[in-house]
Amino acid sequence: MTNYFIHPAAIVESTEIGADTRIWAFVHILKKARIGNNCNICDHCFIENDVVIGNNVTIKSGIYIWDGVVLEDNVFLGPNVVFTNDLRPRSKAYSSQLLKTYIKKYASIGANSTLLCGITVGEYAMTGIGSVITKDIPAYALVYGNPAKQQGWVDELGNKLIKKGHGIWESGEGKKYIETESGLSPK
Repeated sequence: MTNYFIHPAAIVESTEIGADTRIWAFVHILKKARIGNNCNICDHCFIENDVVIGNNVTIKSGIYIWDGVVLEDNVFLGPNVVFTNDLRPRSKAYSSQLLKTYIKKYASIGANSTLLCGITVGEYAMTGIGSVITKDIPAYALVYGNPAKQQGWVDELGNKLIKKGHGIWESGEGKKYIETESGLSPK
């Protein structure tokens, strides 16, 4: 007996699926994919073998997740996010070394964003819709555009932070953050 939901129109070859996960129509998940607890995988998604998905992840419709992608806990992917895993793809010529892409916990990727393989999106980072992400994104960063550029910082709820001094930022609720080498950190 399974403790997760699979729509009858889905093809799910993996048995490594966590409790309370919901997999909707026209999703295809390959045999070696690993999916955590309480995830929601919406219609028309494809998940390849060498993919790791943490707990509480939301994957909206129309997303193909290729080998080498790691989604940590509580990640949100908006509709039609595009992942890549080969820097120099050619038809019928398969790379022996695909690059890993990491989306860190609580990061949100906006609808129709495209991610170059081999990058890391930091914890709580947020990308705007249609962003083309070609380099690492620091923790708590807000990026958008083509190519995506940092436009500010966000808090855990995705609200834009206000600058309060050199390297010091504050949320609307008064929570303070400090800039570090890896992005932003609660103070």
